[in-house]
Amino acid sequence: MLPPRPLPVPAGPDVLRILADLEAALAGHSPVMPYAAGQAHPVVGPHDPADLPDGLALAVGTSGSTGRPKRTMLTAAALTASATATHAVLGGSGTWLLALPGHHIAGLQVLIRSLVGGTSPSLLDLRDGFTAAAFARAADAVRTSAPRRYTALVPTQLGRLLDDRAGLEALRSFDGVLVGGAATPQAMAQQARGAGVALTLTYGMSETAGGCVYDGLPLPVTRMHIDNDRHVVLGGDTIAHGYVAEPQLSADAFSTDADGVRWFRTDDLGHIDDEGLLVVDGRADDVINTGGVKVTPGVVEDAIARHVHDVADVVVVGVPDREWGEVVCAAVTLLDPTTHVTAADLRSRLSGILPDAAMPKRVVVLPAIPLRGPGKPDRAAIRLAADRHA
Repeated sequence: MLPPRPLPVPAGPDVLRILADLEAALAGHSPVMPYAAGQAHPVVGPHDPADLPDGLALAVGTSGSTGRPKRTMLTAAALTASATATHAVLGGSGTWLLALPGHHIAGLQVLIRSLVGGTSPSLLDLRDGFTAAAFARAADAVRTSAPRRYTALVPTQLGRLLDDRAGLEALRSFDGVLVGGAATPQAMAQQARGAGVALTLTYGMSETAGGCVYDGLPLPVTRMHIDNDRHVVLGGDTIAHGYVAEPQLSADAFSTDADGVRWFRTDDLGHIDDEGLLVVDGRADDVINTGGVKVTPGVVEDAIARHVHDVADVVVVGVPDREWGEVVCAAVTLLDPTTHVTAADLRSRLSGILPDAAMPKRVVVLPAIPLRGPGKPDRAAIRLAADRHA
């Protein structure tokens, strides 16, 4: 198998030039390793090309949210299965608007779905950042050229569009709006659906060729279960074949069962609710141990989003504490920057909703939640901000 060659991915209109590279990769002619043009050339450790899987198409970088980024090996069959299943769930192929960076798996999948569906993607130029006005203009171009229209976003983008009249109108024009990359607050999802947005919340990662669970249900080519340690385990045709030049990490995270089904054990904790839907409770390494009690940040974030209406966005982290080991710290942005929210305010409003151990003992008000990768909160940066505000 040929080793994947580095593929610089531009941020502007030139991103569509990589379509030919992706098409060749899907045909099995030339696997590629996408990375953001202008950033450091990707480097992987020494490895034997014979260890690469047959049909390798992409070596996609992970977000690095659990440490250094790795290169996930995805075959053409896995990527095609993901794209085909997505179109089946959404109601057929259509024209996609790329509104995400093209070197991350979510952006790459927008382009791959276009290739698999035989359509030409449209593009939102992200060189000057994401704005509702620019998205609306890009959506107008899609609206006039296709019978079915789709796009994929992260929650931060969705929130900005919902708060803008033109942005909301643009969202309504799509037959499907996939949102993933990070947890979407329930209130935001309810607002979008109540406003007529054809919203689908997705869950997945580079190791699963992108989103493979839609609104809590696995795609037709996906399987899922929760293991004895509450980790979400995903399986099926879209699962990667491990990491390039990382045999031990690959063996720890990936497996193949007696029936030949590939499985990936995620770092996320979750459960299956009474309706059979996957609920992701948070990352295992984000769990806060305060006074010997383990607190899942997602539970606290959901409670604050539901019941503290001054808060626009929230991320909960554990910060060191001499007495408790760690305490629950809520980093928030406010709808009205002139207002003031304290930990005592949060505890008062969440009384009877959260157990005592999960109550925030610290609050940090930020102008914006720091992000890394495709819309994921940067918890390390948030902890540093908490230290500065201590």
